[in-house]
Amino acid sequence: MAEYNLTLPSMGESIAEATIIRWLKKEGDYIKKEDLLVEISTDKVDSEITSPVNGILKKKLFSSNEVAKVGSSIAILEIEEKETCTEKSIRFYSPFVRTISKKEGISFYELESIEGTGKKGRITKKDILKYIRNKKEKRIIRKKDSILSSTGFMINKSKQDETETIVEMDRIRKITSSHMISSKKISAHVTSFVEADVTNIVKWRDKMKDIFHKNTGEKLTLMSVFVECVVKAIKDYPMINISVNGTNIIKKRNIHIGLATALPNGNLIVPVIKNADSYSLGGLIKIINDLIKRTKSNQLKPEETKGGTYTISNIGSFGNLFGTPIIHQPQVAIMGIGLIQKKLSVIETPEGDFIGIRHKIYLSHSYDHRVIDGVLGGGFAKKVALYLEKFKCYTRII
Repeated sequence: MAEYNLTLPSMGESIAEATIIRWLKKEGDYIKKEDLLVEISTDKVDSEITSPVNGILKKKLFSSNEVAKVGSSIAILEIEEKETCTEKSIRFYSPFVRTISKKEGISFYELESIEGTGKKGRITKKDILKYIRNKKEKRIIRKKDSILSSTGFMINKSKQDETETIVEMDRIRKITSSHMISSKKISAHVTSFVEADVTNIVKWRDKMKDIFHKNTGEKLTLMSVFVECVVKAIKDYPMINISVNGTNIIKKRNIHIGLATALPNGNLIVPVIKNADSYSLGGLIKIINDLIKRTKSNQLKPEETKGGTYTISNIGSFGNLFGTPIIHQPQVAIMGIGLIQKKLSVIETPEGDFIGIRHKIYLSHSYDHRVIDGVLGGGFAKKVALYLEKFKCYTRII
C-alpha cells in the first residue's frame, strides 16, 4: 500500500486559498476514482473536488470552515502501488471534450480524474456526458439531503416565545452581511437619481426578440443594452472606474462589469464580465445569458466573481422603481436599474410639446463621496440615461 496526498487544485490566477465547506466522505471510507470527496468555497462560489484515484480516505488534514492554500495537501488516501501512476495521466482531449468541459465548468484537474474508455484511456464523448450527468444527479441528491438535515438543525423554536423561530444565517448570507457592513464603514455613500426614456429600446426588443432567439437560440435581454451604455459612460467618465487604497486613487485600465444576481434561495452573487468594452452587443447578450444561467445553477468558476471594477444591480427585476444599492468593495460606485413603467410624459418636438405614453425608468447611482462628488457621480448617471435614450436600434445584432 502507498499514500497519496490530495492537494487543493489551482482555480484561477487570483485564487490563493479556499475554505473547506464539508467532507462528503468519512475517514476509513473506500473512495472510488471520480467520487466527489469534499466541497470547497472561494469567496461566494462553491466547488467540488473529486478523487483522482481509488483508495481509502486515511486522514483529513483540514476540518470544515478551515482555510487551505492552493497546492497544499488537504487529505491523505491509502492506495495500491499501481494507483500512483495516475498522478501523471496527462492525456489528449478532443475539441468536443475541451469545449463541453469548459461550458460545464470542469477544471483540468477534474478532467484528469475522469476514467476514459477510448484508446489509451482517452475520454470519449460518451464518457464526458456520462460524467456530467452523474455529477448533476449527485448534486441534486446532496441538495435534498442538505435541505432535510438543515430543517432540523438550523431552525429552532424559541422556548421562551413559541411565536418566534430562530434561523441561523447560511454561509453566503454571513459573507454578504459582513461585506455590506464593511462597505458602509469604508465608503461615504451618497446616491443620485435620474429618469430615462427607454421607449425606443423596449419597442426595438419587442420587434427583435423572436427573430434573435430563432437565429441564435439566445434570449434578447435589456441588461445587455444597460451594460453597453454603462461601458460607454465609463469611457467618458474614467474616474468612476477606480478604487481607493488609503489616500491613493487607483485608476483601472480594464472595464470589468459585475452583475448583482439573486439566487433562487435569496442569496446574492456578482459574476463579472471581464473586459466588457471588448464585446459587441451580440457578444454581451451571449456572455450575460451564460453567466446568469451558470450563477443560478451554481456552476460559476471562482475567478468569474473576481476583479470587477463597476457593478450594476437590476432592482427592477423585483418590481422596485429605484433603490440605494451598497457599493461592492473595493469599487467606488454601483448603479441600480429600476422597473420600466409606462407613463404619461411631455414630449418635446420642433412642432411643439404634446402628451404621450412613454416607457420610463429610474437609474440610481450610489458612489463613494470620499473620491466622487456630485458633478462626477450625478454626471455619470445622466450620461448613462442619455446613452439609453439615444440607443442605436440595431437591425442586425452581431
